[in-house]
Amino acid sequence: MEIEEEEKKKVLVAGGAGFIGSHLCRRLLKEGNKVICLDNFYTGNKENIKELADNKNFKLIEHNIIEPISLEIDQIYNLACPASPVHYQKDPIFTIRTNVWGIWNMLELAKRNNARLLHTSTSEVYGDPKEHPQKETYWGNVNPIGIRANYDEGKRCAETLIMDYYRQNKTDIKIVRIFNTYGPNMDPDDGRVVSNFVTQALRNEDLTVYGNGEQTRSFCYIDDMVDGLYKMMESSEDFIGPVNMGNPDEFTIKQLAEMVLEMMPESKSEIIYKPLPQDDPKQRCPDITLAKEKLNWQPKIELRQGLIKTINYFK
Repeated sequence: MEIEEEEKKKVLVAGGAGFIGSHLCRRLLKEGNKVICLDNFYTGNKENIKELADNKNFKLIEHNIIEPISLEIDQIYNLACPASPVHYQKDPIFTIRTNVWGIWNMLELAKRNNARLLHTSTSEVYGDPKEHPQKETYWGNVNPIGIRANYDEGKRCAETLIMDYYRQNKTDIKIVRIFNTYGPNMDPDDGRVVSNFVTQALRNEDLTVYGNGEQTRSFCYIDDMVDGLYKMMESSEDFIGPVNMGNPDEFTIKQLAEMVLEMMPESKSEIIYKPLPQDDPKQRCPDITLAKEKLNWQPKIELRQGLIKTINYFK
């Protein structure tokens, strides 16, 4: 049965032209919502949402969430922030302002509309973790004055502000801590390890592994991540998070590089090693027990399966 116009939720996706945001916009439209995509195109790409432009339930607004905005909405997904080291270290002060002033403006918008806000935080709040795998109860091991602090501490401060709005203003909030996510619509030059390896292999350039390659990551395919975000937004009011979202299958960076080359036998690339960047985490793997229990969510797409789709996209 077709959803009546007045029944459609008005959903704001801040950062909706980005990698995860563009997939989320599609999912929300499929679920019968009216979607407002907010993006300043600092890292977002209009090509990611080009096909949505003619959808009568989709609206694009070019806007930077550092500046206030007035809209009538029912839900807010906040994904607006440079998320890869290449981008968030390019202008660290801008990154901090996006994380702190940006979420403040989104919280004020939520408060005025009595709307629910879901904020995408990050596994980077755990820093270079001394607990493995990382549970939501772990407070992290972050260098507050390091080159990654603008993102790590910016996201931690955003969580603080969100929780204070929840306690002081009763704002309806949700916090998700996203772990490494990959798939179509990734920026080929964003410096993330999956896009790096795939594009290097396609260009017959050597795959750059930092350190000895034994540091670990867990890789969640975009469809699984979007499903988790949607389930979290629609979950009961009493579950606010933070909740980890990612794939608990753990791989070393060297294993990932070897897998990409194995899946791309036409590539002439080899693996080379360079010094490890400052404050680069040695281990990264989510404990997703809470997401399983509260949201009935866990990833379904294995790394090899997701890499096939990602490689085909970049080709």
